[in-house]
Amino acid sequence: MGSLDTNPTAFSAFPAGEGETFQPLNADDVRSYLHKAVDFISDYYKSVESMPVLPNVKPGYLQDELRASPPTYSAPFDVTMKELRSSVVPGMTHWASPNFFAFFPSTNSAAAIAGDLIASAMNTVGFTWQASPAATEMEVLALDWLAQMLNLPTSFMNRTGEGRGTGGGVILGTTSEAMLVTLVAARDAALRRSGSDGVAGLHRLAVYAADQTHSTFFKACRLAGFDPANIRSIPTGAETDYGLDPARLLEVMQADADAGLVPTYVCATVGTTSSNAVDPVGAVADVAARFAAWVHVDAAYAGSACICPEFRHHLDGVERVDSISMSPHKWLMTCLDCTCLYVRDTHRLTGSLETNPEYLKNHASDSGEVTDLKDMQVGVGRRFRGLKLWMVMRTYGVAKLQEHIRSDVAMAKVFEDLVRGDDRFEVVVPRNFALVCFRIRAGAGAAAATEEDADEANRELMERLNKTGKAYVAHTVVGGRFVLRFAVGSSLQEEHHVRSAWELIKKTTTEMMN
Repeated sequence: MGSLDTNPTAFSAFPAGEGETFQPLNADDVRSYLHKAVDFISDYYKSVESMPVLPNVKPGYLQDELRASPPTYSAPFDVTMKELRSSVVPGMTHWASPNFFAFFPSTNSAAAIAGDLIASAMNTVGFTWQASPAATEMEVLALDWLAQMLNLPTSFMNRTGEGRGTGGGVILGTTSEAMLVTLVAARDAALRRSGSDGVAGLHRLAVYAADQTHSTFFKACRLAGFDPANIRSIPTGAETDYGLDPARLLEVMQADADAGLVPTYVCATVGTTSSNAVDPVGAVADVAARFAAWVHVDAAYAGSACICPEFRHHLDGVERVDSISMSPHKWLMTCLDCTCLYVRDTHRLTGSLETNPEYLKNHASDSGEVTDLKDMQVGVGRRFRGLKLWMVMRTYGVAKLQEHIRSDVAMAKVFEDLVRGDDRFEVVVPRNFALVCFRIRAGAGAAAATEEDADEANRELMERLNKTGKAYVAHTVVGGRFVLRFAVGSSLQEEHHVRSAWELIKKTTTEMMN
């Protein structure tokens, strides 16, 4: 339908009372609609395991199934829910499926869903403390709780035993935002340090990360105005398990400084996307300190594991970095979007990002007793994200969240052992946390006689697996080789799902080789 439909008979169902005063928050409707939505959610989680993980649909399918133009007249909510079930769900990639092993997990929990639902219902816009005191206070509290779980230094906390600290945090949507705002703060500090007039010296600033660093870092650098010619991607190799080599970093930074550039920012990663490599945080901070460069730690995925004492050593040296971010929406049972950014000195961030229009001025902000969270992010408006994070921690407690992490790691270890027990396969890099990078090895058969053959065999294996709908795995390239990534951590996963996926992998590989 190419134009807006104004025919009142074009939509078959109308609620009684069409033409009455529109009440979008009618109390009876709120209760009825949400009950039906909750029933849908509950039924979805009960049945998602039986659904194909990847949908078999084509681009544009939804416009073919649903109306091409918005309806003029209202319909019963049941009609909307029916179309959701019949058209939307079949086109979903089910990240909630226990057979989802691609990318990194996107975890969820009953407490997080409840928190997100309540926050959406309240619909508060907490850009300043005064705009919604509880929203700011809750975010501060949740962040400080998480900081304690991670055993971060008090310099990263909003409130300490002695009162308000110099550091603090903010909940953002994604790691990309955390990188962008810290890059901007580091950029401005470097310009001041180098005596630049405004942004005149921007072309001299250089930034650094390992070649395993997420691509969003390089995107954020461009958004922050850094010259692409000065964005250094430092090669890594098997000798460091694909982590950043501090000696190589020092060599590159010193060469830039000798050439008249200003080393400005280093991104270290704890749990890279491709291989789950861990950059040595303390050693990287020591190198960066020679040049007064800002150090940011991207612990988006693996930061959650550091609530367990046995993994906390991966953050050793964090007291010497300037900022760290981690995303509970990946592995800490808190639904999208929730990235927690901590900085050692909030003033360095707010100095670059704050705005102070007349219509937002108030006594609380002027007192200096609060930090308006709008001044630690790109935009002004913000969601009440702190509620769901607090509800997760308050409901489950540290012990159950640690149990969740340890269970996923144990299941990944089971899968790793299964791979090592089949001589057709190899584990490409040592397993960190709950990701196993594996492949059909070269020489495993005629179909994988050479490295090039093995790459093609692994690509075919992935495509065959994903087409079955019984499992979903993704790939990467490590050391020039096509590698399959098996990420454990979906909230509904149990060990039998991992073992079933392995049986499917073995069966499919045998079929290919025969």
